[in-house]
Amino acid sequence: EGAMEQKIKQDFRIGPNIRKYRLQSHMTQGINISRSIYSQIEGGTYNIRVSELAAMKEIFNINYESFFEGISVNTQEL
Repeated sequence: EGAMEQKIKQDFRIGPNIRKYRLQSHMTQGINISRSIYSQIEGGTYNIRVSELAAMKEIFNINYESFFEGISVNTQEL
């Protein structure tokens, strides 16, 4: 029985925040993600894996809350 991969669907568009921190850090080494995948992540067309988000957190030296900066949730729509 294989482990199920966890993914975060980017319905809140965290891509712009990922782009901001990637550009600020000047670092993408250490994450095995192609430029094409980064483009999809930042454009909101790729369902990012939790492991990828965790790696970005460490490489960009930010906290998880930073990925969700400027995003508000309307709980009435949930």
